[in-house]
Amino acid sequence: MRQLGTIEWLVARRRYRLVRELLLLCGLEVHAATSIGQRVTIHHRGIGTVIHPETTIGDDVTIFHQVTIGRADAHRPRHLSPMKRIEIGDQAVLYPGARVLGGVGVTRVGEGTIVAANAVVTQSTGDWEIWGGVPAKKIGERARS
Repeated sequence: MRQLGTIEWLVARRRYRLVRELLLLCGLEVHAATSIGQRVTIHHRGIGTVIHPETTIGDDVTIFHQVTIGRADAHRPRHLSPMKRIEIGDQAVLYPGARVLGGVGVTRVGEGTIVAANAVVTQSTGDWEIWGGVPAKKIGERARS
């Protein structure tokens, strides 16, 4: 069984306000309502990472620093947003600076999908794909592990 790092241990206990405050001091914002699967790895202490409350993160996901998972329409009040939620599939990898910005309905990063460094995903992806660029486009396929 894999040993949890300090940040992953804290994220697993994010429902406690004091823990969320400690995470903020580390530069990582994860809402208590965020659903996070098993064996999620957060590299470089997740410094600068922000994860929206209506996010579901699958199992074995890898998240690097400076990642944002949130709404594309952050300028409007949350209750007026057409975004329902963001889903990150099992075994997905979000490289440093990646942005996943949810639009109308559900935005999904597929199972095993890689979001390249500094890419801005504004639409759902397929499974086992590689996305890069601004705005992100499919740039390749990933071998299934």
